[in-house]
Amino acid sequence: MRISKFLFLISILLLPISPSSSTKSAESEAIQGLLTRLEAKRSPPAVQESAAKAVLRRLLPTHVSSFQFKIVSKDICGGRSCFRISNYKNSSKNEPEIVIEGDTAVEIASGLHWYLKYWCDAHVSWDKTGGIQVASIPKPGFLPLVSDDGVKIQRPVPWNYYQNVVTSSYSYVWWDWERWEKEIDWMALQGINLPLAFTGQETIWQRVFSDFNITIQDLNDFFGGPAFLAWARMGNLHGWGGPLSKNWLDQQLVLQKQILSRMVEFGMTPVLPSFSGNVPGTLKDIFPSANITRLGEWNTINGDTRWCCTFLLDPSDPLFIEIGEAFIKRQIKEYGDVTDIYNCDTFNENSPPTSDPSYISSLGAAVFKAMSKADKDAVWLMQKRNDLPDVQGWLFYSDSSFWKPPQMKALLHSVPFGKMIVLDLFAEVKPIWKTSLEFYGTPYIWCMLHNFGGNIEMYGILDAIASGPVDARISANSTMARIEQNPVVYELMSEMAFRSNKVQVQEWLKRYSQRRYGKAVHKVDAAWEILHGTIYNCTDGIADHNTDFIVKFPDWDPSMQMLIAPKRRRFTPNRGRRFIFSETSSPLPQAHLWYSTQDVVKALKLFLDAGGDMAGSLTYRYDLVDLTRQVLSKLANQVYLDAIIAFRDKDAKTLSSKSRKFQQLIKDIDKLLAADDNFLLGTWLESAKKLALNPSELKQYEWNARTQVTMWFDNTKSNQSKLHDYANKFWSGLLEGYYLPRASTYFSHLVKSLKENESFKMEDWRKEWISISNKWQENNQLYPVKAQGDALAISKALYEKYFG
Repeated sequence: MRISKFLFLISILLLPISPSSSTKSAESEAIQGLLTRLEAKRSPPAVQESAAKAVLRRLLPTHVSSFQFKIVSKDICGGRSCFRISNYKNSSKNEPEIVIEGDTAVEIASGLHWYLKYWCDAHVSWDKTGGIQVASIPKPGFLPLVSDDGVKIQRPVPWNYYQNVVTSSYSYVWWDWERWEKEIDWMALQGINLPLAFTGQETIWQRVFSDFNITIQDLNDFFGGPAFLAWARMGNLHGWGGPLSKNWLDQQLVLQKQILSRMVEFGMTPVLPSFSGNVPGTLKDIFPSANITRLGEWNTINGDTRWCCTFLLDPSDPLFIEIGEAFIKRQIKEYGDVTDIYNCDTFNENSPPTSDPSYISSLGAAVFKAMSKADKDAVWLMQKRNDLPDVQGWLFYSDSSFWKPPQMKALLHSVPFGKMIVLDLFAEVKPIWKTSLEFYGTPYIWCMLHNFGGNIEMYGILDAIASGPVDARISANSTMARIEQNPVVYELMSEMAFRSNKVQVQEWLKRYSQRRYGKAVHKVDAAWEILHGTIYNCTDGIADHNTDFIVKFPDWDPSMQMLIAPKRRRFTPNRGRRFIFSETSSPLPQAHLWYSTQDVVKALKLFLDAGGDMAGSLTYRYDLVDLTRQVLSKLANQVYLDAIIAFRDKDAKTLSSKSRKFQQLIKDIDKLLAADDNFLLGTWLESAKKLALNPSELKQYEWNARTQVTMWFDNTKSNQSKLHDYANKFWSGLLEGYYLPRASTYFSHLVKSLKENESFKMEDWRKEWISISNKWQENNQLYPVKAQGDALAISKALYEKYFG
């Protein structure tokens, strides 16, 4: 079983065209009505202009007087959202130079970003991926002018959606307001106007459930710990990593109010949670006649009821609507009337009890009724995770044995048109809109599902991102998950919200490279050309790309053949830098590899050769460290397999040699990662501890932080968690402090097995390693939070050592 694992999601709304022009008109009218209602909830123009100005002040304080911002009507863009960039008419000194207009502060911020990108060659990225590059921006008074007619960029679709339900645990869990403020600025600059806002909902639930006679003590067994809240919210687990303290609940509610206030100032439409049916077990005692079912175990080792087997209140039960209505009303009371769009996850990794379309339709209607009784204008945003049944585009792909056309239609048509929006969640790889008649006329959102489990891996499908949203929008039948990694993917995806035509990726990458590093360097351009055709051309449709053996060590007995040898794809390069697939079988575990490693080593050499021109660039340093890590981790995969083959051949000398090399690679990669602030375990741990207000919270938060990135879930003395390494990270400190002892322990057991001519004692290895892991998770050892060493020098030395 897979787990809800994507960490980052950024998407674009698409509206299906129905065969009938009258139906098409009704669809357009319904969506337009929704947009009009949401516009009425926006902050006044003066507030939005101030919000946009504040972004400029934080981003570019030296140029605050160089820009003039103004909120205007959508009429200037034919009734659609847009931004307009023009020259300031008065040429006197100390006056603004550039005027940016838009119908919301998000459009203005997007216009600012567009101008800085395409007229000043500046670059805006997350701090953890190198930060901003503004050295290329001219001084105030010398900003480049646009054409006399100005520049007008219109959104081809109304919304740019952002985040995923598990992002809150994999990325945001330890964020304070200072970090959130930066993120919301980034959202505005990228044009995101429909973000999820899930922080602090446990406090709302605590207040709602108290009205149903459920005590705070009862909820100690219901909520998960801080790093596992996403899965507790979805009914996968309960109690794991908890309980939540009053301090946590109070802090998160205050933080959510700050987040929502800022989003609304920008003119964004937050997406708030709604009731899915996940309830505390004690509710069954209070309402014995309620239709409450205990679900099966979810990825536990042995079905331990301390944290498995949650309780689901059936949507057909009248209590479901009562609780759902109370939750929405409580949110409105706490936050104000800030949105009409609500997210709900129903049947999370469980199929409905029957495939009868009438039953499925009644369930959908009940879920929506719980929303609409509290908010008559409510819209159900159907989003869930990637691989098991639920109300989202992925559900129809992944569980096709259940979700046939009648069941799909029953669910999608269970609410009035315009009251439901579906996420085509994996559209850059598996677009469901093409095979479902555009979700049977239901508006949908083209989504990029990029990162899984918060892992660190260079990966993407740039060509699909550059064309997929446009293909969907102009189709004959259509008008249309961890952050802080792979910045090229997210910049292109965000930009597609403002592109009506397909992007020529190779040309776009040249401009991207120049912006990101502050200058054009031929060798770097050549490197990006290679990366475009290799790392960022993953077209095999395999989702589990974060499987490098250093961070996801195979837990198996290498002396035994697999009962069923998995089919793997072997890549054969051709002259066009694309790859032809042929099936092959292997009795060995295989890390996902979709490109020629030799080509990527060449790209690394080009990056290194350009180091003299860009050694001072933080963005260059981040990309260099990430690319070097990528290359060395793939090398380590082969070294691991060589060691296993030597073990099977009873070649003790080669086994020792290869195992030493594998462990040395771990040490070398750790040293490399230590040279950049953005690859440090210490940062993650310290951000968790920073939120603690007493020793008990300090211990709990650090355990949550350590456990999520390692064992993840429960284990026994001789069985690792089924989800171990799911949220693996290439972080300095984690490699040498956790992954290295594991590899050392494993290989020592292999060597002992050969030396004593005995079979590999799998249980002995597991017991020893699990004991080490448990102690590490409970530990409080400090790890650095500042980089040490020269990343360029270290990368050069490692290249010479392994490829020179």
